[in-house]
Amino acid sequence: MAELTRTRTPRSSRKSAGLDAADFKTRFQLLADNIGTVIKGKDDVVRLALVAVVSEGHILFEDVPGTGKSMLARAIAQSMNASTSRVQCTPDMLPGDITGSSIYDQKQGLFEFRPGPVFTNILLSDEINRATPKTQSALLEAMAEKRVTADGTTYDLPRPFIVLATQNPVEQAGTFPLPEAQLDRFLFKLSMGYMDKEHEYEVMFDNAKQLSIEDLIAVVDTSEVQAMIDYAATVEVSPEVGRYIVDLVHASRVDPSVAMGGSPRASIALLRASRVLAASDGREHVYPDDVRAILRPVLAHRVIMNPEATLRGDTIDAVMDRLANAVKPPLSSRDRQKAGA
Repeated sequence: MAELTRTRTPRSSRKSAGLDAADFKTRFQLLADNIGTVIKGKDDVVRLALVAVVSEGHILFEDVPGTGKSMLARAIAQSMNASTSRVQCTPDMLPGDITGSSIYDQKQGLFEFRPGPVFTNILLSDEINRATPKTQSALLEAMAEKRVTADGTTYDLPRPFIVLATQNPVEQAGTFPLPEAQLDRFLFKLSMGYMDKEHEYEVMFDNAKQLSIEDLIAVVDTSEVQAMIDYAATVEVSPEVGRYIVDLVHASRVDPSVAMGGSPRASIALLRASRVLAASDGREHVYPDDVRAILRPVLAHRVIMNPEATLRGDTIDAVMDRLANAVKPPLSSRDRQKAGA
């Protein structure tokens, strides 16, 4: 039903609290470089995945099989000395197969809750759209609230808790499309895509005898990642950049080709992810460029086109381009310095 793996290595000597901008950048790059030894030629996807981890957000990968999604989940977990679980979604899977269920203990004469694979740091949910809506909904509370309720008792999930879910965009037979409410709970929607020939050649020989990920070591631990999460929440966002975020999300709601635009959760997601992106660059404040850089992976899957626009050949990508061009970004402190020079 579920595959659970856990990796433990000696604790790092670096401090787990009291980070500054340089410390954050160093640790973020350390994680990215370590994962990059296994996930070849996908630096942008790796960095966005780490942005999601430090934002405590979830990722939906829409991709064909075999592009390294499961490997990425394992690499993230092993690099930060975290636990990871994997569930292969099928139409006969029950909600309890993910969250856990109560088992009767004959010796004590009581029902005892047995935690499911969701009680982990990194949960990989393969082909999530093959699970029934009832099972898909079992993830909603866990993703949104970071907890599970069973038999009237609430159990907190470990921190950080990240869901990496996948779905195949090609084979749709026997699938159940994710409802908008669940799509909205994913911070990013990403695609790994195929590697170029040079990186595929390298990966082929790296994994010929043994999977290269088996030798991947931890470079930080979960307490250090938690310190990074806490630090990212303190990165400064000016009122002008905050207004820019809200203006972008509001613009998605009034575009004539859009039936439903981004929700307030999209504004929060842009804020949190742009803070992490700024911190990964060693900065203590967010630039408008940070917001623009993560606009598409945050907002595209939250926007629903109206049927008339789809028939006209309009696309989500075109809507994202219009939003980026229509909403004028404010001048950042860096731009003001250049203007005054």
